[in-house]
Amino acid sequence: MNNTKAIDLNSHALSWVGKIHYDFGFLVQKAFGENGLDLSKEQWSVLKRLHVNDGQPQNDLAFITHRDKTSMTRLVNTMESKDLVVRKSDENDRRVNRIFLTDHGKEVIEKVQPIMYDLIPAVQESLNDQEIEVLITALQKVKAKIAEIAEE
Repeated sequence: MNNTKAIDLNSHALSWVGKIHYDFGFLVQKAFGENGLDLSKEQWSVLKRLHVNDGQPQNDLAFITHRDKTSMTRLVNTMESKDLVVRKSDENDRRVNRIFLTDHGKEVIEKVQPIMYDLIPAVQESLNDQEIEVLITALQKVKAKIAEIAEE
């Protein structure tokens, strides 16, 4: 797996994935700001997962949003200070914190969803359906290979 050859980052697929991820994050932040929303893309990631399954344990949210426990705690603290979420101890296991949407958090979701539903297709409009399907399939293969290598 050690390859000492220099890699041309402009011809490296994963480099492009990283660039797109960064650029899309910037675009999302810009769209939120233009719509008067004091929200980060990381906070949006948590809100949308709570919208699907409210009251998730904080550790589960950390796992599904690919964050470590410490950064998840900081994120939830910030979101609590913005009245987006509230942290409550689990009734059966007081060591477990469950995260719930506040009414304000639900209102923010209602404002953000149309922004994201417009933004994602706008970004992909330069691709036809077949190109999108091929791209998704290729990225799924890369993700599976990463998982395979990680298990070695």
